[in-house]
Amino acid sequence: MKSMTCNQLGGACDLVFSGDSFDDLAAQSQQHGKEMFGANDGPHMAAMGAMMELMNSGEMDSWMAARKAEFDAL
Repeated sequence: MKSMTCNQLGGACDLVFSGDSFDDLAAQSQQHGKEMFGANDGPHMAAMGAMMELMNSGEMDSWMAARKAEFDAL
């Protein structure tokens, strides 16, 4: 089992996600993001904006590959 924080996955806090695969952590992070969106949490909303910029610029795939490589290195 490996762990990464919300910050490491592009978020805005130190909440720890743990799982056996990168996909496990990504799913937990996505659920957390939905909860923070629902709460209109300012720091997380800003982090989501930064993620949208990555998507719009076409750099999301390389960003995700780097996060997966970080997970694999744990």
